Amino acid sequence: MTITTEATSGSTHEVGLRRLYFARFAFAMLWAASLILAGGSSGPALTLLLVVYPLVDAAAVLWQVRNRHNGQGARIAQWINVLVSVVVAVALGWASTVSIATVLVVWGIWAVGSGLPQLVTAVRNRHRGGQVPQMLSGGISIVAGGGFLAQGVRGAAEVGGVAGYAVLGGVFFVVSGVRLSLLQRRSAA
Repeated sequence: MTITTEATSGSTHEVGLRRLYFARFAFAMLWAASLILAGGSSGPALTLLLVVYPLVDAAAVLWQVRNRHNGQGARIAQWINVLVSVVVAVALGWASTVSIATVLVVWGIWAVGSGLPQLVTAVRNRHRGGQVPQMLSGGISIVAGGGFLAQGVRGAAEVGGVAGYAVLGGVFFVVSGVRLSLLQRRSAA
């Protein structure tokens, strides 16, 4: 789950980013409900759900890369994020054919691997303000990812916790969308 809350100077981009956040919230809720309805049992439905989630993450970050006016360093990090999400989609597709435990290991590695740089970046940028949601999101990803990894290593056969993780990620997206809406209203006033 990748969340970027920096607003750029272009109002068209800000409106698009706000819509993206709300769309990602809706997607996370629908995805989590679908995962729960699928019952977490192995099969094509689970594989499809597991592959789609990181692909949506990749597509969202790709949209940000194409519509953002960041420096080269930020763009490189975002392209790496896109690549990692695509690799994770492939890995989750493979893992779903092996076992639920393998899925949890892959998901856990992904959560820790995305949460750690998010947390470090937010701590480094805390002087700019508005970094608390990023710190929380990164920290939660690390803790949840460690939990998924531990469950997978122990041979767990249930992916319901992943749905909860997606819901929490969706909440961070809606909070970011509301925050961006408020910033847009203030700057328009």
